[in-house]
Amino acid sequence: MNRTYRIDDGRQTLVLAARNDRLPQVVYWGGVLPAAENLETLHAAHVIDVTGGMLDENPDLSICPEATRSFPGQPGLIVRDTDGTPLLPKFCFEGVTQDGALVLTYADKANGLTLTISFASDPETHVITCDTTLDATRRVHLHWLAAPVLPGPQHSDEMIDVSGRWCGEFQLSRTPWSPGMRYRENRTGRTGHEHFPGLYVPCRGATNTAGEAYAFHYGWSGGHKMIAEELPDGRRQIQWGHAARMETEPATRFRTAPLYIAYSDTGLNGCAVAFQRHLRDHIVTWPKPDAPRPVHYNCWEAVYFDHRLPVLQDIATRAADLGAERFVLDDGWFGQRDDDTRSLSDWTVDARKYPDGLTPLIQHVHGLGMTFGIWFEPEMINEDSDIHRAHPHWALGSADQTLGRQQKALNMALPEVRDFLYGRMSAILHDNAIDYIKWDHNRVLPMPDAAQTRGSYALIDQLRATFPHIEIETCASGGGRIDFGILQRTQRVWLSDSNDALERLRIQHDAALFLPLSVTGSHVGPRHCHTSGRTLDISFRAWVAAQRHMGFEMDPRELSAHEAAVLTEVTSWWKHNRAWMQTADILRLDSADPAVLAELQLARDTSRFVVFAGKAATSAQIAPRPLRLTGLQADAMYRINLTNRNTLHHLSRGTPALKTDALTLSGAYLMRYGVTLPWSFPERMWVVEGRKL
Repeated sequence: MNRTYRIDDGRQTLVLAARNDRLPQVVYWGGVLPAAENLETLHAAHVIDVTGGMLDENPDLSICPEATRSFPGQPGLIVRDTDGTPLLPKFCFEGVTQDGALVLTYADKANGLTLTISFASDPETHVITCDTTLDATRRVHLHWLAAPVLPGPQHSDEMIDVSGRWCGEFQLSRTPWSPGMRYRENRTGRTGHEHFPGLYVPCRGATNTAGEAYAFHYGWSGGHKMIAEELPDGRRQIQWGHAARMETEPATRFRTAPLYIAYSDTGLNGCAVAFQRHLRDHIVTWPKPDAPRPVHYNCWEAVYFDHRLPVLQDIATRAADLGAERFVLDDGWFGQRDDDTRSLSDWTVDARKYPDGLTPLIQHVHGLGMTFGIWFEPEMINEDSDIHRAHPHWALGSADQTLGRQQKALNMALPEVRDFLYGRMSAILHDNAIDYIKWDHNRVLPMPDAAQTRGSYALIDQLRATFPHIEIETCASGGGRIDFGILQRTQRVWLSDSNDALERLRIQHDAALFLPLSVTGSHVGPRHCHTSGRTLDISFRAWVAAQRHMGFEMDPRELSAHEAAVLTEVTSWWKHNRAWMQTADILRLDSADPAVLAELQLARDTSRFVVFAGKAATSAQIAPRPLRLTGLQADAMYRINLTNRNTLHHLSRGTPALKTDALTLSGAYLMRYGVTLPWSFPERMWVVEGRKL
């Protein structure tokens, strides 16, 4: 007897099939199959041959490959009994439900284990969400549990996963498929700059805008593991789960985080848009869903720890004049916090800096028409703090551990730690008119521990339940904790501590494979960047920030009259366009010039778009190559205009039509030939707006 199941969402079909009572395997995942497709025949057609040097039957590459069935690759489950004895489960069919989601239940009665696998598709976003749960009749030790295991496509030569570092997040790493395993594991205890939990698998010839691609994201904020393995017979498997040995205590139930998967026949962009929409529309919960995203001002790079009320009031006034709508008071307002060596966890207002509390500053900010936000780093503690002196056992890890930024992590698995943090933070939020929290996490953990992540989630959930109007930004030395798990609880990410617009241009471009504009914070930094030492023009800095959720993070007192005018103008442009941009799709363009990083933001109703073409380096050729657009209607006519032609340099001496006029061109021309842009220096941005006629 065979069992078959199919999942459809209008763009992709996923077919599972099983022989008798065995765990099913994915026998098809790709473009939509006809409704009349015979799944029994498809299952039979999927079987590969057997020849010399092989077993007499190929072990199934099931959704949880079992070592006990002679599977030659990485198994989907590694578990030990209460006494440490390794278990080799063999799961058999127990039941199935398919009411909105496909839920499969399999049991190994001899070992007292039950496996439950769930798949849910979204016909609006075209993302399939799946997870795996293991239940045991007694406490067992878990080494590894994979979310449902998917096959890797055969018509793929490489995979694209995501690495990075502080001030250099979202770096794409291309690795050829080859026999053996591509194994990536993050054991830092947070999502990590180094190993973002995402993977793209382009099929041969795929680009941003064309071809087939598959994509994966593991929505978990602790350590994770990814395996992309090519078996000796040529089949490929892709596994995701928590980092191995993350569950430090035996238990009777373990569950993976959600694994989000997507297929596209329109290049990488098809998967990117699926993730962008799914995150924005179905994962993030917005305190005020219909409110426009406010322009931020963050005071960190203006004052650092030197908080003086008159200075902050002056800066707030200048920020409001530039167009800011939210003022965020960063690190330095609490305890005896004069540098980063002390007072973390002493969450009371510093009476030396704020003798009348935060009220005078908040009232000033509100009087300017801005809302007020504040910085916390709740999960961390300095040894030089009142709380560490009173409760040294609250710190996670050994007493002689290596510190990070002069701090330790608090043990968030302890209820008394969460109760303390909730009490201190809720007092600040209750006593002050605060609408926003920048929630930081500035060091890796001394060891991976899933309980730490669950404890952090619990604290955020408790605070959000009490203060549902407050938005939260997730920050971890910039982009060290960005994933769909933390974004179930927060509404913005701090993509990078780099406010260098040139670095941001690339980081934002690659992060768009997963993240929409509405959650991606991007600030106009200082003229002389504090993290890179680079000096950049105000127009470039402003337009790069305008590609995402815009803000400022510099001392506005440094601005010349010209710089203030440019920043005010770009900010005004962003405000006039944010209503449609915050729900737009970000489509990465295939630039013929590798020096140009370009994207098209397309309104959900496709009536308008904006192209950002950033020149990151000197081009190899003299004149700009035409830039092909994407996502337009081929037979429609579009009116396009160069928004920032006032930045033209006198060395641009030719007569490209866009320099002087708006143009009416067909979608077919714009996508097949492209837009001819004027010449520019590197570190400049062209902005082209288009409307469908």
